[in-house]
Amino acid sequence: MTDPSRGLFCNRTLNLRGVRAIGYDMDYTLIHYFVDAWERAAFEHARDVLGEQGWPVDGLTFDPDAYTLGLTFDLDLGNLVKATRFGYVVRAQHGSRHLRFRDLRDTYYGTVVELSDDRFEFMNTLFELSRAALWSQLVERHDAEPLPGISSYASLYRAIDRALGTVHQDGSLKAAIVAEPERFVDLDPDLVPTLQEQRMAGKQLLLITNSEWSYTQQMMTWTLDRFMPNGETWRDLFDVIIVAAAKPRFFSESGMIYRVVDEERGLLEPHLGPLTAGEVYHGGNARMVENSLEHDPSQFLYVGDHLFGDVHVTKDLLRWRTALIARELEVEVEAARSFASDSERLRSMMDEKIDRERAHSRLRLERRRKVVAEEDHVDLDAQTDAAAAAVAEIDEQIAPLARAATEQGNPTWGPLMRAGVDKSLFARQVEKYADVYTSRVSNFRAETPYGYLRAARGSLPHDDAAAD
Repeated sequence: MTDPSRGLFCNRTLNLRGVRAIGYDMDYTLIHYFVDAWERAAFEHARDVLGEQGWPVDGLTFDPDAYTLGLTFDLDLGNLVKATRFGYVVRAQHGSRHLRFRDLRDTYYGTVVELSDDRFEFMNTLFELSRAALWSQLVERHDAEPLPGISSYASLYRAIDRALGTVHQDGSLKAAIVAEPERFVDLDPDLVPTLQEQRMAGKQLLLITNSEWSYTQQMMTWTLDRFMPNGETWRDLFDVIIVAAAKPRFFSESGMIYRVVDEERGLLEPHLGPLTAGEVYHGGNARMVENSLEHDPSQFLYVGDHLFGDVHVTKDLLRWRTALIARELEVEVEAARSFASDSERLRSMMDEKIDRERAHSRLRLERRRKVVAEEDHVDLDAQTDAAAAAVAEIDEQIAPLARAATEQGNPTWGPLMRAGVDKSLFARQVEKYADVYTSRVSNFRAETPYGYLRAARGSLPHDDAAAD
């Protein structure tokens, strides 16, 4: 039986037989990293950049479990928040302080988190964990004493963004990873067989990554070549290789494309005409890929880990089929399975709570009728008080289970795909833009390249009533 945490989860039915070309992102998609090691390195490099600018960074630490995907930076108030699919904030943190319910209600009453609003920045990928760690600690220090050149929480966010951008652009972080890939890369021996089977089934495979050629070549070689047969290399798996793609612009604009003519030095020349297997291309755009391969948009499947840059834009503008990779799903599914018996107890107790609340409400209404009619209501007083006590009693029993349910996956922020009893804002984005979501590329192997992936029947609030 397939491991349930390694399933392919469908929002929209996808017939893999109709897919002619599959595009892949590289980082956190084909290549998975040990999050603690990668994000800690990014955090430390960016912290050093800020320290060189005179910022007080001594004592800043990285805790990979303190944050999770799908949170939102509130650039007005300096908070990190978790919202429901409707944009209502259910948890918030300012610095290291978590807002209590009353403060949360007062702060966000009437506020809806809209990702199109410049006030909010969404945590789309695991690359955001280092940003969240810097943000939370530096917000606290900025509150105590304004940081150099920082006039608002928004300007603080932009300064952190520039520091992280410097780390990625100057090559220092990637140089450290290339020097010790075993520290950073989480190998998956099923990845190469998955890609081989897709090629064998007639799919054209595309590598479309924002990473530069030098880093791509070294990391793909180290990660995949050990699993390649008969002296083949990772490049034999791909019909099209595009580096420095500058996604999401790759999917939305008409950028120039260049061919890498000297792979050792990374020299480029402008390229015209169709793309050729075996070559490496720099930049370009998705329309060029469509025209070169001569497939309809619906025959492309793009697989990536960035909810906006890989999935949202691809679906919204190109109408390609999309798959989101989120490794955290494995932890989330396992946590839900471990909690299954408690979840059933919680559901049963909530049903009992509803019955008790209804009984209490009816008694209150009947008592009110007696009061208005100036009739004797002594007996109803006692019954109403007893019903209220019964509600309070079951509330006490429910509280620890309900609290445990909200802490699945991450003790601070709870499940990735849920916010309280509702879907999370992250889940809503996945539902809207990803046809399929799963924890790793090799999960496609269980379904084969000929699989027909069917979406589950959507549930509605009245379904339980219809079933009864």
